[in-house]
Amino acid sequence: MSEEKELSYSEAIQRAGTNICRFPLIPVRGIPLMCYIANNWDSIWAFRPDPSDLLIATYPKAGTTWTQEIVDLLQNNGDAEACKRAPTPVRSPFLEIFSPPPIPSGLDQLKKTDPPRIIKTHLPLQLVPTGFWENKCKVIYVARNAKDNLVSYFHFDCMNLTQPEPGPWEGYIPKFMRGELPWGSWYDHVKGYWTERETKNILYLFYEDMKENPRREVERIMRYLDLSVSDEVISRIVELTSFKNMKENPMANYSCVPAPVFDQSISSFMRKGEVGDWRNHFTPEQSKMFDEDYEKQMKDVNIPFRDLI
Repeated sequence: MSEEKELSYSEAIQRAGTNICRFPLIPVRGIPLMCYIANNWDSIWAFRPDPSDLLIATYPKAGTTWTQEIVDLLQNNGDAEACKRAPTPVRSPFLEIFSPPPIPSGLDQLKKTDPPRIIKTHLPLQLVPTGFWENKCKVIYVARNAKDNLVSYFHFDCMNLTQPEPGPWEGYIPKFMRGELPWGSWYDHVKGYWTERETKNILYLFYEDMKENPRREVERIMRYLDLSVSDEVISRIVELTSFKNMKENPMANYSCVPAPVFDQSISSFMRKGEVGDWRNHFTPEQSKMFDEDYEKQMKDVNIPFRDLI
């Protein structure tokens, strides 16, 4: 069953063939989104989740897949085989994603999946369909420090052949700072969910905390989801969701997405998963320029990000 699902998803991407390209961005309410998403915005905005659905929200490359896998394992009591039933985008549909036919959209995948569902989004808070708030759905948000997030997004944009051409590293930094990337400004994204975390019952997690003490954060997610699993199962989930194990897991490493879309010869989808890798990319001058801009853009909030200096 899982092999059939995996093949159908991969074959759909393969069959899209020459329709795959770097899609231009179109603003939706001021947020740059890939044209296929923007052109289908009305159907995305109209989506009505079930109250039992869980939304996992992140800025791109902030620990989304990691969190999806943790949640799926928690919901399946640490059963690794159950979580190999299908690739991540089938087990946990990507709400707003639209691509050329016959690639299934996120909404298509959601129609095939019975609640309760694990739903992924990169939408900033103001673009999340209102049904999630009206139905009081649980939401897990994961934030990653800006410099590491920027580095990871740059490498992802190099290998993801559907997103705009990233250009050289030195030009990518100001684009990130100005929010001229798919899904917009990192600053507005992390601030939007942070300021609403209590009123909307959002579990706000930090990537750096998850790296520092994964067991503690898995237990936080478990409690938020009103689940209870044994200490032994928690230990198993921590092990199964280590970067090494996830990188080797074909159901989690996006190897189901063929090279015309994700060219993993350029960069792996799961590249390093480290904290502080930005130091291998930023020059002292770039870091100083970024820090000054960061100070201005984040002066109105006090989100406890770490490892930025």
